[in-house]
Amino acid sequence: MSYAIIGFGKIGQALAKAFARSNLEVSVATTRDPESFASDAAAIGPTIIPQTLAQAVKADIVFLAVRFESHRDVAKALPSWQGKTIVDVTNAYGVPPEELGNQPSSRAVAQAFTDGRLVKGFNHLPAAVLAQNPPVSGGKRVVFLASDDDGAATEIGGLAEKLGFSPIKLGGLSEGGLLVQARENSWGQLIFKDLVKFD
Repeated sequence: MSYAIIGFGKIGQALAKAFARSNLEVSVATTRDPESFASDAAAIGPTIIPQTLAQAVKADIVFLAVRFESHRDVAKALPSWQGKTIVDVTNAYGVPPEELGNQPSSRAVAQAFTDGRLVKGFNHLPAAVLAQNPPVSGGKRVVFLASDDDGAATEIGGLAEKLGFSPIKLGGLSEGGLLVQARENSWGQLIFKDLVKFD
């Protein structure tokens, strides 16, 4: 299984730190030349591999950690995303509902990634919190996952556990998924909630 993070701002780097802690190799890419962020990747760890966008989107699981308005540009990197799972880490705060076709933002993102399997996740925590080690006081930090494809949600749940998090599935994108999606100028009810699960 291969992994990639598209976007290497604060959220992208926070995700990369989670992969580095777990000693999992992950490609990182932006629209810039990989050399321009190679030193930042190296500072996180040897398993963080700078690549071009065209190289990174070949991964089986792709984390979309770009600004919401950039998701269509990433989607155009491949004619079809069949067989790939996209983890939507974007937040559409401030985007008018009509720009989303009056549907949840993740459903709009899913439509751009033709034939891909989309999971909303890892987006409810601020970057500084997401970057921290997930074990907290004997428990594990929660990440919420929502998808219309239960198999994809289970797959990303397994990866979240490998990264040290405790995944909680919320159901479909238009159901529980609304709890972790911004709508115009309001945040979903679970956004910014830093929860810890104890077994």
